[in-house]
Parts: sequence; C-alpha cells; structure tokens
Amino acid sequence: MSDYKHHVFFCCNQRKPGENCCNDRGATELRTYAKDRVKALKLNGKGKVRINAAGCLDRCDEGPVIVVYPGEVWYTYVDKHDIDEIIDEHLVHGRIVERLRI
Repeated sequence: MSDYKHHVFFCCNQRKPGENCCNDRGATELRTYAKDRVKALKLNGKGKVRINAAGCLDRCDEGPVIVVYPGEVWYTYVDKHDIDEIIDEHLVHGRIVERLRI
C-alpha cells in the first residue's frame, strides 16, 4: 500500500542549451505552484497527495510533463490553469484530464 493516494512527479530536468527540456518551459515554477495549491487545499500529507520534483522523465519533447501515480497517467501542461485543472479533476475528483494527457 502506498503512503499517498496520489504521487505526482514534475520533470524539472535542465538540459544543455538548445535541447528541449521541461525546466525551460517553467516546470520548477509550476511545481512550486502545484505544491502550494495542494497545501492550500489541505490535500497534502500522508494518505493524500505528494508533489515531487523529478530528474529527467525522458519525455521532454512532449513537455513539460508530469506523471501521476497510481495509474501512471502522463500529462503535459502550459500554465497555472492547466495545473489547476489537473489538481481539481484528477487529484480531487479522480477524473483523468484527457485534453492534457500524453
């Protein structure tokens, strides 16, 4: 049994200049935003939601990317609106956000 209902990994990898990477598309800032929003909604903690930074998830060409466990659901996102939608729909209501799924 997992310690968390949902474990969310944000690729925050920084590649060499000229190579696609999630961090160049705001991954670190949006991970911080997601972490803060999850805390504000009181969704964080054991048995709830954990937001983590990850090294390269090797899908930077589709990025920025996150993966949500359980279920290994991969998402791309552009801005806070997309992150809010993933939190509200997937993490709160258990509904996959198909428009952001990769």
